[in-house]
Amino acid sequence: MILGIIGIIVSLLLLITLAYRGVPVILAAPISAVVCLVFSGAPILASYTEVFMPAMAGFVGSWFPIFLVGAIFGILMTVTGYAESIARTVTGWIGSRSAIAATVITSALMTYGGISLFVVAFVMYPLARELFRVADIPRRLIPGTIALGIFTFTMTALPGSPQVQNIIPGQFFDTGAYAGPGVGILGGVLIFGLGLLWLEHRRRSLITKGEHFESPESKKVIGGSADDGSQVAITLAPPNRIVPFLPLLMVFAVNFACTLVIFPALDWSYLQEETFGSIAYDSRAGLWAVLVAIVAAVLLIVAMNFGQWSTLKVGFSDGVKRSMLPIFSTASEVGYGAVVASVAAFAVVRDSVFGMGANALVTSVVTTSITAGLTGSSSGGMTIALNALGGDLRAMAEAEGMSLEMMHRLTAMAAGGLDTLPHSGAVVTLLIVCGLTHRQSYKDIGMVTLVIPVLVVAALIALVSAVGGF
Repeated sequence: MILGIIGIIVSLLLLITLAYRGVPVILAAPISAVVCLVFSGAPILASYTEVFMPAMAGFVGSWFPIFLVGAIFGILMTVTGYAESIARTVTGWIGSRSAIAATVITSALMTYGGISLFVVAFVMYPLARELFRVADIPRRLIPGTIALGIFTFTMTALPGSPQVQNIIPGQFFDTGAYAGPGVGILGGVLIFGLGLLWLEHRRRSLITKGEHFESPESKKVIGGSADDGSQVAITLAPPNRIVPFLPLLMVFAVNFACTLVIFPALDWSYLQEETFGSIAYDSRAGLWAVLVAIVAAVLLIVAMNFGQWSTLKVGFSDGVKRSMLPIFSTASEVGYGAVVASVAAFAVVRDSVFGMGANALVTSVVTTSITAGLTGSSSGGMTIALNALGGDLRAMAEAEGMSLEMMHRLTAMAAGGLDTLPHSGAVVTLLIVCGLTHRQSYKDIGMVTLVIPVLVVAALIALVSAVGGF
């Protein structure tokens, strides 16, 4: 049993190392799973085909529509020029001198509007680069600024976020995307405010030391960024500044209406039939609402630009291609988690977690944080943790009288903390897009996406425990 536990630890360290070294997670996850199996003495081939692959396929089967329509939506927002127009409009409202705030708010609007996180990164970099150049802010602050807008409060904290990280908990706790609105809004405001204060502090500090936009410390050193043409070309121009916001508003309005008005008024009794697996409506409502919302926004973009079908067709094609790597990378991590959960040593680890004496909320937050940190993925880590412990956590919460909505919101927020350790694929991708290194920019990324969110979640847990939730 000791050897099996060592195998779990070694496999996790290997996964982190391989990811940090740039090995695709699709390969790193099964390799790490094999190491775990070797130490535990479990059959490798049978575990791969009967444990790893079904878990991986299950994640793809559940979440592929969201990844697909999300990627298509993001690319269409880019090729129509809507994304750039939104960025320039927000900058005009805030002022180019407030380049950091303008970048964060614009990134947040796109993320909360349903655009894929990775697409937002590609769209925002050239715009942020120009804002920072005009304001003469050190270039190395760009990754942290974009990260605050896309990897934190709009991804997990704000109720109604269409990002997958906000939908996953609902599959286990039968909650919706708007779960825990009070604590979510408070947490989002704290993360946004503290993150912005940190970035502004860093701007003043670096400028005082004599750094500028093109200082050696901010020199672009990594290829493959948006400068090199990896971003989809913007070929259309929106007719005015209002039109580009309509698709984002459509996502919010349809998601809200489906979640709180339309879906609850429908008869879902047929879901209990064997054909549909006797699923509970509450476990699917959040997923369906977001899916319908993003599809509605895509149809709106098509309707407003139907005369430019050749350009839209390119957007659809590129969106399909860009949806593949993110979902299969995350699904591969889920497969790895299933293998780890299948070995006998994991039962010891699980029992230790539940035996630490914490309540359901703390247990859920801690396990999700750890798995998200080890895998370098918020969605993958949360899925692994909840697949293994979700049923037990829900039963514990119900026995303790803990609000499942609080469980949803704080578990989602916990997934968005340690997931951005240096080996995180999202962090590596963002740095590549910006052409910078960990040495140049990770300090700020880590502060706004890891340190601040973790501290905010800890404070919210204490608050919820003290006042009983709100």
